[in-house]
Amino acid sequence: MWKVLARSSGATELNDFYPIRPECQADAPAPRFKPRAGKTLSQRRWNSSFDAEGHLNIAKVLRRIQRGGVHPSIKGEVWEFLLGCYDPNSTFDERTELKNRRRGQYDMWKAECQRMVPMIGSGKFITTPLIDEDGQPIDKSLIGVQPSNKKVLQWMQVLHQIGLDVNRTDRALVFYESEANQAKLWDVLSVYAWLDDDIGYVQGMNDICSPLIILIENEADSYWCFDRAMRRMRENFRTSASSMGVQSQLATLSQIMKTVDPKLHEHLEDLDGGEYLFAFRMLMVLFRREFSFADTLYLWELIWGMEYNPNIFAKYEEPERAKANASPQTLSDKILKQYGKFERKNVKTGNAEESSALAVFVVASVLEIKHRRILNEAKGVDDVVQILGDITSNLDAKKACEEALKIQKKYLSKAQGKK
Repeated sequence: MWKVLARSSGATELNDFYPIRPECQADAPAPRFKPRAGKTLSQRRWNSSFDAEGHLNIAKVLRRIQRGGVHPSIKGEVWEFLLGCYDPNSTFDERTELKNRRRGQYDMWKAECQRMVPMIGSGKFITTPLIDEDGQPIDKSLIGVQPSNKKVLQWMQVLHQIGLDVNRTDRALVFYESEANQAKLWDVLSVYAWLDDDIGYVQGMNDICSPLIILIENEADSYWCFDRAMRRMRENFRTSASSMGVQSQLATLSQIMKTVDPKLHEHLEDLDGGEYLFAFRMLMVLFRREFSFADTLYLWELIWGMEYNPNIFAKYEEPERAKANASPQTLSDKILKQYGKFERKNVKTGNAEESSALAVFVVASVLEIKHRRILNEAKGVDDVVQILGDITSNLDAKKACEEALKIQKKYLSKAQGKK
């Protein structure tokens, strides 16, 4: 039913694409995003952006996305390009070959996980611990092999936490009334946690993965899209006893606000908010709590479209070629049009800071929107949190991104002026 609704021709009501459970409708924020003819990237315009062999005119696509987002019926396939799963210069045949190879790779990884924990791939998932503190199985029927090393032990210890988070993820959506759909999310996160030896699974990754599970029908394809999304955001989830990964972005946010709005920055410092920890959640899960589900998807594709770099596929698949193509001296105006608005500015100015993501400037734009209220009403950090909490379902994603671009321009101009 879900996919039939998602593919129905001419449907414009977002509830047809992301239906909300009846008992949750009263509490669900109304989405501001609406597909608009002539602005939103439609199925027809998307199809017409490919030539006969399958090469994609990414510059044309980016212009449309930056104007009005992507129609819900094609979000999944468009996102695969925005996130770098595929090279716009590849052909239909090349992408089919790559997709099949990746599906085979995912199936191998999943089978490896399934041998250790047979519940994976069963259409069900767990929410209780598999092993006790001593590393012994609590229910031997749920474990295929005895934990043999630290990696296996740590992975098995986190699987029930993934299950608990899956149980809480986007519960207002009809899609997750199905245990099979919840299990699909659990499977992808479990396989990812097994493969990421360094960070593994951290709460919040479920919020990033969920829309990809909903938009992309094939589980292996949704895994690869999640993998690419995490390559952009992975460092946000790195934590230690003394630091959080997202702190580098918070430090950048502090520097931006100090540069573009010193008065507001000084006020926040006086409130002991100069480290901008109140923005932690916004950056960690990319505004999942500040927007309705539909508006979150719209914001993400605006951000990814504006951040788009035509070397993103090569960066993941062929790093050396990506480095060779990244030199600003070799970029013509035609090639620059294949970059998103935000990334184009970075390329022109030579700004290569990984922590200077567009999301950081979006947070800065939100602070600027609330500038007057924060200065007049905030007597402590809790007041700042409350004022920013008012943006839920009241913030226009496109306006926030456009303001973020203005702040980026102002910041880079002032930063260069100080050199």
